[in-house]
Amino acid sequence: MVKHKLKSARASNLNDAKLGFIPIMAFLIIWEIAGRSDFVSRGLLPPFTEILSQFYELVKTGILIENLGKSVIRVLAGFSMGALLGIAVGTVMGWNKYIDKIFSPLISVLYPIPALGWLPILMLYIGIGEALPITIIFICSFFPVCYNTICGIKNVDKNYIFAAKTMGASSMTILKTIVFPLALPTVFTGLRLEAGMAWRVIIAAEMVAIPTGIGALMMKAENLIRMDIIIVCLLVLSVMTFMFERFFMKLEANLTKWK
Repeated sequence: MVKHKLKSARASNLNDAKLGFIPIMAFLIIWEIAGRSDFVSRGLLPPFTEILSQFYELVKTGILIENLGKSVIRVLAGFSMGALLGIAVGTVMGWNKYIDKIFSPLISVLYPIPALGWLPILMLYIGIGEALPITIIFICSFFPVCYNTICGIKNVDKNYIFAAKTMGASSMTILKTIVFPLALPTVFTGLRLEAGMAWRVIIAAEMVAIPTGIGALMMKAENLIRMDIIIVCLLVLSVMTFMFERFFMKLEANLTKWK
């Protein structure tokens, strides 16, 4: 019976994947036809096959790998530090109402400021270098993850906490074994959203202030009017965003199997 359900679920997922593949293929075919027609200049819309060819050339020469590698390192460094600190601060604030009252106004004031809004100030304070994009990603990741963690901790059903206290569980035990696990779905919502946002922010930061990375490669291509390279960079950005978001979706599914 269980095996039959698993097979049915896999078949359903496969059918869904096939259905999702159809519009993608239709889009690529239309793109190819439009790129090879006389209605659109190839300089403005290269055919998809030429994009694939340019992708191969950029990988072969190492240009794409080098710039992508720098962007990945910056995103991983800034995102991991921002997310970990955001979870830590959010957990403390969500669990301790006194600390929440002290720091909540500060978080409320700073959270709405766009991460890129800090860029001019950071350029003056820390200069143009590797610390700049990492700091931008850190800011981009910290506040949303912190906010989601606070909401997740506060929204845990108080009946679970009351029941644990009546059984003699300590506050730390309740936090570790009941409250935080129940808050994980909300925490992961923030992580998934910011995993994608981190890539959008790093591209913008590299375009403005950093000479290396995917964003910088896009700016160089724009100066040379190389639409094919720009589209390659955009497709790579899309794939990286998708992979980061799927990673956290998979991690959440594994950590919340008990639900």
